[in-house]
Amino acid sequence: MFSRDNWKEIFETIQKNKLRTFLSGFTVALGILIFVVLFGFGNGLINTFDDFFGDDATNVFYLFPGRTSMPYKGYKSNRQIEFDNGDLADINKNFAPFLEYSTPRIFRSGLVKYKEESNNYSTRAVGPDYQYAEKTIMMKGRYLNKEDIKNKTKYAVIGRLVEKDLFGTNTSIGEYVDISGSAFKVIGVFQDDGGDNEERNIYIPYTTRQLIEKNNDKLDQIVLAFKPELGYAGAMAFEKSLNTFLREKKYINPKDQNGLFIRNVADQLKQNQQFARVLQLIVAFVAFGTIIAGIIGISNIMVFVVKERTKELGIRKALGATPRSVIGTILLESIFITTISGFIGMLIGIGILGSLGEKLKDYFITNPNINLGTAIFATVVLIIFGALAGYIPARRAARIKPIVALRDE
Repeated sequence: MFSRDNWKEIFETIQKNKLRTFLSGFTVALGILIFVVLFGFGNGLINTFDDFFGDDATNVFYLFPGRTSMPYKGYKSNRQIEFDNGDLADINKNFAPFLEYSTPRIFRSGLVKYKEESNNYSTRAVGPDYQYAEKTIMMKGRYLNKEDIKNKTKYAVIGRLVEKDLFGTNTSIGEYVDISGSAFKVIGVFQDDGGDNEERNIYIPYTTRQLIEKNNDKLDQIVLAFKPELGYAGAMAFEKSLNTFLREKKYINPKDQNGLFIRNVADQLKQNQQFARVLQLIVAFVAFGTIIAGIIGISNIMVFVVKERTKELGIRKALGATPRSVIGTILLESIFITTISGFIGMLIGIGILGSLGEKLKDYFITNPNINLGTAIFATVVLIIFGALAGYIPARRAARIKPIVALRDE
């Protein structure tokens, strides 16, 4: 294999048969390139699902009241369900061992003004623990605390883009903004990995919102975080118990799908991860098909190569070449071309994935990539199976008798 004469002969053969060499190499390089790109796209799909859930906590339930569609215990259908502070207190009391934290949400939107600047923004009236549910990152000042909730303070935590829109380059901390006719003091500025829309929100104490709205105790939604040690099975059991508890408390028929909604982020995440893995398997199967196509291409080209060199092989055998040396000469050339072409295709594929980055995010493919070990493994597999595919025609050629080979036209 390391004979200088053998390598000299291989390079001379490649030089004389440029088209054949190009076709062999192109088949291998294209097969690996397609495999790398498709497999990288599969990983990009998984990254998209991870990013979708990554900017919020995943051990969270979101509770939404609905409108009943079935009568139950004397209550008619088409009844609007409402949450209040008592519901939140009862949940905290009855499910304390399972809860990490809880917080209500009240959504409103309206005109927000500061001096001559104004714009419409969404306001979320929440509790202090909502910071953990949204993974809010404080840039300046502080977030809402329990004292703010207790004292119903008119404090606001604004998003980075709200500050940019209303205050420009000036600091907002300590300034007052008009939120739908009420003055609120800015105590903090946050950023959120969820994107620009998240950073155009304003957080205020939910008790303050209730005070402004005729001092009621109504809640739009309730957010609960279960303890991570519960695991997926524990979270599903907790959801079932919570669902039963609230339906009994609010007199909602157990079979009524519209009276109460619970969004289990952990369950959604698992389902989406499973879906992404299935997609990746499908993509990997298609990508593996390109490797098979590459192997078949190598085999077909090797059949052509052996046929083209029949007379040459006959002369070699007439001069005393053994079948083993004939097979070795053909396979060494094939393996050399396959290896070089395979790694070129792999590097081009990795380069294409690296250049894409976030460009395909609109198509649900985020930062497509492939593990270098996986790419090298696929390339080595193609080289090995390519060598085996070439071995069959090479072995057939080694069995040809010199006199028969010399008569070949």
